[in-house]
Amino acid sequence: MSVLIVIPARYASTRYPAKPLAELKGCSGKSRSLIQRAWEAASAVSGVDRVVVATDDERIKAAAEVFGAEVVMTPESCFNGTERCAAAYAVLGSDAEIVVNLQGDAPLTPHWFVEDLVSAMRAAPEADIATPVLRCDGRALHSFLADRKAGRVGGTTAVFDANMRAMYFSKEVVPFTTKNYADNAETPVFHHVGVYAYRPAALKIYPSWPVGPLEQLEGLEQLRFMEQGGTVRCVEVDARGKQFWELNNPEDVPVIERMMLEMGIE
Repeated sequence: MSVLIVIPARYASTRYPAKPLAELKGCSGKSRSLIQRAWEAASAVSGVDRVVVATDDERIKAAAEVFGAEVVMTPESCFNGTERCAAAYAVLGSDAEIVVNLQGDAPLTPHWFVEDLVSAMRAAPEADIATPVLRCDGRALHSFLADRKAGRVGGTTAVFDANMRAMYFSKEVVPFTTKNYADNAETPVFHHVGVYAYRPAALKIYPSWPVGPLEQLEGLEQLRFMEQGGTVRCVEVDARGKQFWELNNPEDVPVIERMMLEMGIE
């Protein structure tokens, strides 16, 4: 099955304007933009036929072309990353059998997260959409809770049933727990990793569905599938000792840079 990775990137982020162009300093002291680091993460995934950046902004296009990315321009009217992926797929005239949405704010996404996701889609032909989830250790959970206490939205959490079918996604920390976990202890909370794999048919129909109340409240695009009665398959992934965090707010820059330093990422 052919695989296309689309990296949706918009300039006018509500929480962090110009976020794709934010600079992240690696352990060598050299800075590269968030969009370049996301593109490098996508390019490290094996078994992928094509990687493109999808944007509506000429500044992002120009920056991406400098480091050699293929860029496709998409409408400003795209409501979220999934709609932008659908628009890019249509513009490209792609015949890819699996389309991966690797969001441009997750530069620490290990290549095996995406590889495991694609493998899960290949093994479950009935799945229309799949997304990775990562069990939080105490350190990650503390970061989630600290963000919420400070009034910030950090990562997204996921709950799913025994068959790995998503039950809900939220920017709140769910399920609720009052236990104080050690940094390296397993917790019952799963971090939703901002990557999606779609069948083309599911991706094409998505923009025609209305935004439902849950998607509107949470600002989470995957909830549209669920509000339309669709099934979102969760795929548990293993961090293999690596740290993972997304850049959602300006305050996340030093957090990610510290993780890059600790992991030796240049």
